[in-house]
Amino acid sequence: MEKKATSPAPAKAAAPKKSAGGLNPILVIPVLLVIGILSYQYICGDPSHFVDGDHEKGPKSGDYFGIVYEGGPIVPLLFTCFLTVLVFSIERFFILGRANGSGSIDEFVRKVKSLLDKNEVESAIKECDKQKGSVGNVVKTALHKFVSLRTETELTKDQKLAALQKEVEEATSLELPMLEKNLTIIATLASVSTLTALLGTVLGMIRAFAAMGNAGAPDTGALATGISEALVNTALGIGTAAIATIMYSYFTSRIDTLTYKIDEIGLSIQQNFSAHN
Repeated sequence: MEKKATSPAPAKAAAPKKSAGGLNPILVIPVLLVIGILSYQYICGDPSHFVDGDHEKGPKSGDYFGIVYEGGPIVPLLFTCFLTVLVFSIERFFILGRANGSGSIDEFVRKVKSLLDKNEVESAIKECDKQKGSVGNVVKTALHKFVSLRTETELTKDQKLAALQKEVEEATSLELPMLEKNLTIIATLASVSTLTALLGTVLGMIRAFAAMGNAGAPDTGALATGISEALVNTALGIGTAAIATIMYSYFTSRIDTLTYKIDEIGLSIQQNFSAHN
């Protein structure tokens, strides 16, 4: 008797990977470098900021644009670091603001937990549609799995709970790249801008000591230029590093809050599934 070949069961379609929104650093950073160079050359280096319009005579008294120009060729790089931190910080503000969704996250979590306690899953899904944030997206995905598992007869209760937990984890992993994108750039610039400033400081001090080492009377003009170059680079680098560190800490704190809320409501979904099924 000929045995009929059995066709394999169709594989479960993989969930579409969520594209991480945000600016592309490969395109943005070169543009900011050009802006930094042009700002240094044509804004800080404008002749109106110098005595008699001559760079050799130094900046006018109290003219900070001219003083910054005296920082030398490392200044455009520090401008680029500062602009990069500024642009990506603004971008993260918009992205995380959108991830928070509409209304208070704490209120949303309380409302969904209250609906789940009453076993009103469909109403909880509607609340997720209203929330429109990352927490709402994860909860909505988990609740759809919650509904499908209630009619599943081939799995044990423990297997259903494990499947529900896995769904929450997968949904969270799809949301996190959008939240964390470009944070590495901000964190890196916190240290890179300091090192770049240190390079500018060293170059300025080399110029200053070279002026002091001249035979006879030291060249006071070159000495002042060298010291000015060192201090300008130090100030720009430290300021940029401080801003980058503050922004990175702020954004990671906000992301941690979102993931904590996701974990909290994910646990609540599993507990309610266990209680009502």
